[in-house]
Amino acid sequence: MTGQTLQHWTALAARIRFPEAAFIGGEPVSAPVTFASVNPATGKVLAEVSACGTAEADRAVAAARAAFTDGRWSKRPGERKQALLRLAELIERDAGELALLDSLDMGKPVREAAAVDIPGSAAILRWYAEAIDKCYGQAVPTEPGNHAWVEALPLGVVAAVVPWNYPLEMAIWKLGPALAAGNTVVLKPAEQSPFSALRLAELAVEAGVPDGVLNVLPGLGEQAGRALGVHPDVDCVTFTGSTEVGKLFLGYAAESNAKQVWLEMGGKSPNLVFADADLEAAAAKACFGAFYNAGQVCSANTRLLVQRSAQEELLDRLSAHLDEYRPGDPLDPACGIGALVSAEHAERVRGYVELGKREARLVAGGNARDNFVAPTVFAGAHNDMRIAREEIFGPVLTVIPFDTEEEALAIAADSRYALAASVWTTDLARAHRVADALRVGTVSVNTVDVLTVQTPFGGFGESGFGRDLSLHALAKFTGQRTTWISY
Repeated sequence: MTGQTLQHWTALAARIRFPEAAFIGGEPVSAPVTFASVNPATGKVLAEVSACGTAEADRAVAAARAAFTDGRWSKRPGERKQALLRLAELIERDAGELALLDSLDMGKPVREAAAVDIPGSAAILRWYAEAIDKCYGQAVPTEPGNHAWVEALPLGVVAAVVPWNYPLEMAIWKLGPALAAGNTVVLKPAEQSPFSALRLAELAVEAGVPDGVLNVLPGLGEQAGRALGVHPDVDCVTFTGSTEVGKLFLGYAAESNAKQVWLEMGGKSPNLVFADADLEAAAAKACFGAFYNAGQVCSANTRLLVQRSAQEELLDRLSAHLDEYRPGDPLDPACGIGALVSAEHAERVRGYVELGKREARLVAGGNARDNFVAPTVFAGAHNDMRIAREEIFGPVLTVIPFDTEEEALAIAADSRYALAASVWTTDLARAHRVADALRVGTVSVNTVDVLTVQTPFGGFGESGFGRDLSLHALAKFTGQRTTWISY
């Protein structure tokens, strides 16, 4: 899908179909009310999508429960593997369509969705499919006359509530391990970006996933999300999104059936640059870490901590890269970043930009048009400022100077979030020392925000708990059963 032109994507957009109905028990189901899905780059309404509520949630959970109880999925690991492998193939086959749905829905450059998000989604799903027949139970050493073994059992019905910044990929982060482990799923996409999830449900049927195993419930968080959170027949909720909403799901579990809740939430990741670092590489990656996907990344490195003696040189080098992230038409392969996801979110980010102009020194950017916000850099900041403490979730970078390693670590740790961090230095001892001192989910040294399906992703503090990706994610969708036999 790489190498396509603006004309190609525009022509495809003119004839693309937008799925509008929920997908429950293997078929489309329309809700009596709808919500408008809007293209944030143009303000145009793309479709009126079913706004599901309690009735539709009950129906979806019942379909998932029936599919789990009769074993059509959980008891057939070989068929499970083949269906997920086939689904990965179909994602690759329809990569252009899926990339365009995500781009039109939430404003990201279609180039990035086609080159990174969609192929990555297929690869992650394939990885979990291949893990199905490679994960075994354990035999336990016992005294003579006894035998014991431990098995990992699927939890049952999993509700997956995912964000809008990577619509399909975040869904696959949840679906891959949950489905591979034998669970059935009700997927609730963000109301800002429902289309690729609904299309995925159609592809799942084509791939041979049995009816009821994957259900997709579009709707507003206050209705559809809450209905799943409090549902007494949901065994587990897995959520990625804001810290504030994540805390609601803990409350929903407490007021219902004490279901398991796994949360991956906000971040304000620090990027520590020491004076001995390769400043050109650090500057280029600092822009990537802060501005990629218009800064709409939970682990974005939005606090740039730089040793004071290197600050001005780093700022000069960083400014030279800003044009690579120039806002533009998301369908134009030449654009740097696309639109922010909605007018409401763009207004929120612009509010932080205006706040930053009062709190710190504006180095670059600071301008906006409609839902497009230019990459913005503030310097001369300190960690007590709101732009340094609060998750902006937009293309805004706050630069904070430090003098010593100890001061840098203290600033980095002074946050409610602990999702990721980066370190730049050519001193190997310092790299080990600083990485060891950072209590975050992922530390990247001389790069930023690295992840792969083989390694766990998640954080501490108000960034949440539990891990996505890797075999650790499989574990959170299972429970252990011990069986003893005496003879």
